[in-house]
Amino acid sequence: MQQTLNTTLLIIGGGPGGYVAAIRAGQLGIPTILVEGQALGGTCLNIGCIPSKALIHVAEQFHQTRHHSQGSALGITVSAPSLDIGKSVEWKDGIVDRLTTGVAALLKKHKVQVIHGWAKVVDGKTVDVDDTRIQCEHLLLATGSKSVDLPMLPIGGPIISSTEALAPTSVPKHLVVVGGGYIGLELGIAYRKLGAEVSVVEAQERILPAYDGELTQPVHDALKQLGVKLYLKHSVEGFDAQASTLQVRDPNGETLNLDTDRVLVAVGRKPNTQGWNLEALDLAMNGSAVKIDNRCQTSMRNVWAIGDLSGEPMLAHRAMAQGEMVAELIAGQHREFNPTAIAAVCFTDPELVVVGKTPDEAKAAGLDCMVSSFPFAANGRAMTLESKSGFVRVVARRDNHLIVGWQAVGVGVSELSTAFGQSLEMGARLEDIAGTIHAHPTLGEAVQEAALRALGHALHL
Repeated sequence: MQQTLNTTLLIIGGGPGGYVAAIRAGQLGIPTILVEGQALGGTCLNIGCIPSKALIHVAEQFHQTRHHSQGSALGITVSAPSLDIGKSVEWKDGIVDRLTTGVAALLKKHKVQVIHGWAKVVDGKTVDVDDTRIQCEHLLLATGSKSVDLPMLPIGGPIISSTEALAPTSVPKHLVVVGGGYIGLELGIAYRKLGAEVSVVEAQERILPAYDGELTQPVHDALKQLGVKLYLKHSVEGFDAQASTLQVRDPNGETLNLDTDRVLVAVGRKPNTQGWNLEALDLAMNGSAVKIDNRCQTSMRNVWAIGDLSGEPMLAHRAMAQGEMVAELIAGQHREFNPTAIAAVCFTDPELVVVGKTPDEAKAAGLDCMVSSFPFAANGRAMTLESKSGFVRVVARRDNHLIVGWQAVGVGVSELSTAFGQSLEMGARLEDIAGTIHAHPTLGEAVQEAALRALGHALHL
């Protein structure tokens, strides 16, 4: 017999957007039910952001240890290291478990009712989960995204997605990565450092095609130094399972056969709109994503959508901010989702950060801007981290020196993203950053020096 539950807010999806919305709603005293078909934390905590960074850390530690075993300028000598990938995965899973357990505890603390099961939308105020019907005043859709599949490379056996790549039982001898975007490169670099031969096949003329060439060049150089083979402007034709070869077409139309024992398909993600009867709502769409306004409202009253389901940028921190806002709107607060900028970070080696407008974007927007960069080769902290590549770049209006964008590539620059975002949100000008005393020795000094250089008086260049 079907039971019926009633609530003010019903959230479909327990990823970063959904669980943050639920926690904030609970804090505001809004009766809330959260439905999740798999593990709390969604893709990000379970098979995305967190486990990939854990695997990247394992790979870097192993890579550095191997480096020291072959003679190090630091004077460190170790014997030939070995890797127990099973233990590495166990360590990674332990981190994921602690985080997802923490999310469950926070939801319980704020009196959010969690129902584990697959939601099926009936209408804008009704959702079925197995033998339970849930009636709500507000429906929040937070179903995230899923990997884009290639018809000629169906996932299974030696053909894997990022999900399987993050839980290896062994390190392949040769991994071919299909897709030169951030997911493919993050995992490709990690596998190379774990000892695999790695090739990257990318249809565009360069890696990380969403970013400008100057910014991605240090990553390109590092890939070559690592021994990663790049097949740019190459398209995939198919996989021969018997011969264990991936067929790709080069720019001249010739077919190459790449020997490989594993193929990672990482060609992007798409909104997760299938399998839960979204079509019952007949919502306005923006391409493959649910269309929303600046309050995350859909075309149906009291039906909201956040995160990857609502399209680009598909970033966990965007989803979290949207989820928090929707909860506050439901509580009667006045909010809009209108950030000045949302940082995008690639955890490649070196790392890459983009916040706000790039030089090309500023030009396209009709802004007369000054662009200035400061190289990490002139930064003392970068040298002590055995890194001399990369730079910090600032984009500011020429008339009033208002900063409209930051970009950086180099070791550890992901941690500069917060400073970049704050400067844009607070309307900082070049003089504000140049006049702020930055701690020495830190990578952050390159941020100050970029601003100083734009003003014509960098101190260390």
